[in-house]
Amino acid sequence: MFPPSLVDEVIAQVGRTEQRHRSLPARVMAYFSIGMALYSEGSYEDVLGQLTDGLSWASGWQDSYCPPSKSAIFQARVRLGSEPLAALFERVARPIGGAQTPGVWLAGRRLVAVDGTCLDVADTAVNAEAFGRPGVNKGEQAAFPQARVVALAECGTHAVFAARVGPYSQSEATLTRSLLDQVAPGMLLLADRGSARCARPSRSRRRISRCASEFGP
Repeated sequence: MFPPSLVDEVIAQVGRTEQRHRSLPARVMAYFSIGMALYSEGSYEDVLGQLTDGLSWASGWQDSYCPPSKSAIFQARVRLGSEPLAALFERVARPIGGAQTPGVWLAGRRLVAVDGTCLDVADTAVNAEAFGRPGVNKGEQAAFPQARVVALAECGTHAVFAARVGPYSQSEATLTRSLLDQVAPGMLLLADRGSARCARPSRSRRRISRCASEFGP
């Protein structure tokens, strides 16, 4: 899904190709960032260990390897930035259900759904400024900043093919509006009651709004 040639292409596209040889080049850090999503509970060292073990198994590489420090990994992540990962997602994220995939189709239309959530992000001053913190009791703020995420996913496969990330203060409805141009002709969009109010598809699109009251016992 993420061949090295494509990873290198998007890294060059956003201007993150390194100018000198490094022990943690941009390509490695792109795969490392993907690994962090797969092993979200692991430390930097754990994720890099999983990555190098997998690469050595796949390639038959048996040389000794001295892993870089946590500080070196952090600095390499900063050099890479978020732009290559966003560009990579845009290049590969697509509905994947085939003609016979269960749950993907209804009356000849591809079923997709939009929904949102909030995710804790690292407790840093930069993240706190960019995303903000939710309030808690007695006027205090939460321990971690939170990002609000809204995504479009294919029903049946749960494949996310478009997403928007914003600060906690940004409403789910606003992020949903920015996603509607990703609903292609021939798709049937499912949305909850809140999202349905802001979804105004063009004539070439169709929408079904499902309300919680409709799913009573």
